[in-house]
Formats: sequence, structure tokens, C-alpha cells
Amino acid sequence: MDLFLYLRLIWMFLLASALRSEMQIKPLIYDEQLLWVSNGAGEVNTYRIPLLTFTSRGSLLAFTEARKDSSGDIGAKFIAMKRSIDRGATWSPTSFIVDDGILVDGLNLGSVVVDEQTQSVMLIYSLCFHQYQCSTSSTMLVESLDDGLTWNAPRNLSVQLGVKSFAPGPGFGIQKRLSPAAGRLVVCGHGTIEGDGVFCILSDDHGRTWRNGGSLKSIPYNQPKQSQDFNPDECQPVEMQDGSIMINVRNQNNYHCHCRMVVRSLDGGETLPVEELRFDHTLVDPVVAAGALQKEEVLYFSNPANSQKRVNMTLRWSLTNGTTWENEAMQIWAGPSGYSSMTSLVSNSVEDKKYIYLIYEKGHKESIETISLAKIHLYGGR
Repeated sequence: MDLFLYLRLIWMFLLASALRSEMQIKPLIYDEQLLWVSNGAGEVNTYRIPLLTFTSRGSLLAFTEARKDSSGDIGAKFIAMKRSIDRGATWSPTSFIVDDGILVDGLNLGSVVVDEQTQSVMLIYSLCFHQYQCSTSSTMLVESLDDGLTWNAPRNLSVQLGVKSFAPGPGFGIQKRLSPAAGRLVVCGHGTIEGDGVFCILSDDHGRTWRNGGSLKSIPYNQPKQSQDFNPDECQPVEMQDGSIMINVRNQNNYHCHCRMVVRSLDGGETLPVEELRFDHTLVDPVVAAGALQKEEVLYFSNPANSQKRVNMTLRWSLTNGTTWENEAMQIWAGPSGYSSMTSLVSNSVEDKKYIYLIYEKGHKESIETISLAKIHLYGGR
């Protein structure tokens, strides 16, 4: 190797090191707002199950279940939404975009998925998921074609998917950017408590039609579970830099550990092979829905970081696609905290590259007291 090439390689290494140092992740909560408060007043008793997404036009949409009569999972609900056009600085009043009436076994959120090519925003949820005082479960889709301002009447996807109970997410679905199956919409969720497991549904025509994709079924399947049975549950898919889909999964019965399951699909969600399943002991978890997000070649994860209780909402990050996690972590809220979901705006703006947004259940005595949104500056604490 000649001296010039050697010096050039050394210079490139030093430059890369300097850039990594300059962009070292040191998160800071830039702003935090309570979007919903569960005070039992008016038409809503409790707000739960928060979702969050940016539209392709840059609006920020927040969704939650508005449980009409109690805090329980079973019961009549609205889907509540707020919209921000200034990166979360201000928000519209709450609107109810879906009303399930007086259903005893009402709607369950749900996953939101954005089609970047059509600019459509789709929200997928279930009806009669628990099959309590009803016989048939339905997978439903409601769509906005005008950036979340108005929503079409719900469509029942069960004609295409069948009537197996399927609870999407909760979190976001993805549109694959890379091969295999670039452009495909992938939404993953779980089945009923007995017939549980992770299941994905797929669309290759921008959400017009859907079909069943890969599954990772519980053991024993369709039978009552015991402690430490294998029981994958609520989940969040993320597309990785190699085009695979990583799904971070709730470990419902604490099989193997009080931590998260992770499974990968190598074929765009068609299969979830057991060979691609592992347990992430670093991601200690009290059995809850968690957030995952890929941004600028960094994988982020949010959950109440406690093996027993839903407390200590924490943000972690990985520079190695989730194979290892940085020793440093950021505590978002020390107290009671539950479900969480994250998003960020994908753009060429330097400002947009600095921020992620975390929506989560937050309280002082119980985690279900409020829905809070934190805007996090990834480099603000340096």
C-alpha cells in the first residue's frame, strides 16, 4: 500500500470517528404534553392504547381507545384522534373517528399504517375480539385520503382474512422500502388468548386487498395456557437495513425470561421462522405492549423497564440492529407507565433527523391515568 492511500484511509477513519462522536446519541425530552386525561367525565371513562404516526405530508396523528364505560378491555369504545401540523407543538381538539355504538365486546386498537405512494393513512382494528356475547370477530379498516382530516366508513376485512380473532399491533404497520416485496404493507398483531401467537397480514395493492402472512403460534395452540408457556402476543414490526422485518414481541407468559421476544421475517412477512426467534434479555419487560423504531441506522426501543411492574418508562437504543444495546438508557418517567409507541418524520431536514416522538400511558398511581406525548431530541443532552 502506498503512503498516499494509507494516509487517506487513516484520514477517512478519523473523520468517521469524529462524525460518530459529534452525533453521539444523548437524548433529552424537548417537550412533553398530556394529550388525554382519564377523569371519567363526559362520554369517556378511560383513554388507553395510544398510537402515533406521521403522514406522508408531515402531519402528526395521535390515536387512542376512548373507553366509554370503564377502564376494562371489554366494552364499548370510540377511536379518538388528535392532529398536529406543527411537529407536535399544538394539537387539534379530540375527534371521534370510529364509534362502535353499544357493543359489549367493542373495538380494539390497532395499528396505523401510511402508504407513502398513495399518501393514504389506514387504521386497522378489531371488533368482538374476545368473542364475549358475540360469535364472530372482525378485522376492520378505516382510511383517510386527506391527511387525517376526514375518514371513510369502516371496511370489514374479514371477507378476505377470515373471522379468526386478530388484534393488530398495537403500534404501527410498515410499508416496505427495500426488497423483498418493496411497497408491501405489513401489519402484525396477535390472536385470542388461547389461540395466541404473532400473525401478520399483507397487502400488495396499497391496502385494497389483504391476505394472511406469516405466523408464530403459541404452544400449546388453541388451548389454555399456564405460566411460562410459549405465548407470543402484542408486537411491533420494524424494517431493518437489510430488508428483513424485525418484530419485537410481548412475552405473555414469561417463557424463558421476563424479557422480550424478537423474531425476524426474511421474506417480507410471508413467514416467521422459529429459526429466527430469540429472547432479548437486555429488554426486561413486565408483559406489556412496547415501542420500536428504526431511524438513521439506529434502533430504538421503549417500555416500562421492570420485570414485574408497569413502571419506569425507558428509552433504549442499539447501534447493532438490536443484537446489542448501549449501556446508557434514558428514563422517560419513573412512575407508573404502560403501553407506548414511537414515530419520527422521515425527511432530508436536519431538524427532523434530530427528533423522535414517544406516546405512552402515564400516571402517578396507575399507568392508565393519562396519555402523554414526549418529543425527544436525540442529541439534546450533550
